[in-house]
Amino acid sequence: MGPVMPISRFMKAFKKGRHFFLIAGAIIVVLVTRNAIGTIYYGKKEALELAFGKEAQVEILSLFLTESQVEEIERLARVKLESKLFTFYVGRNEGELLGYAAIESHTVRTKPETLLVILTPSGELDKIYTLAFHEPPEYQPPQRWFAQLYQRQLTELNLNYGIQGITGATLSSRAAVSSARKVLAIYQVAIKEKAH
Repeated sequence: MGPVMPISRFMKAFKKGRHFFLIAGAIIVVLVTRNAIGTIYYGKKEALELAFGKEAQVEILSLFLTESQVEEIERLARVKLESKLFTFYVGRNEGELLGYAAIESHTVRTKPETLLVILTPSGELDKIYTLAFHEPPEYQPPQRWFAQLYQRQLTELNLNYGIQGITGATLSSRAAVSSARKVLAIYQVAIKEKAH
């Protein structure tokens, strides 16, 4: 058996080591917290008020897409659908149609973003709001950037073809454009075509 360390030396070494572990632990907590906690701007209730106003009656429109609808939507939107189930929120005020909204979540780089995509009663892109963003803030498109997407036809929603990208946030802007195209395509195939 080797020599035994005196208790006083052991306590000094432990105290020095403890400071190291406390500092290292604090750094790890900060890094994990920074990466785990994104910014949530609006909850679902607030989002629907943004879309239609506080006085609106909101109905849930659940769509169960057929195989042929999925194929058509993917062709129009140029994005892959992850599910055949999709939800629109329909806003009305005293029976008058105010428009449609969809809450769209997707991964930007490695973390999620949630957008509120709002359509007019005739199905045009009206507004987009960021509800939650979990990537670093410098990758988030500013609210004013979304304005260049409004009132455009589905075929006109092409990044760098009339829509300016964002330096340092290319993936975020691409994801936002894809979400807008997806919502417009689902509306066109599953709602507009049924109404006519």
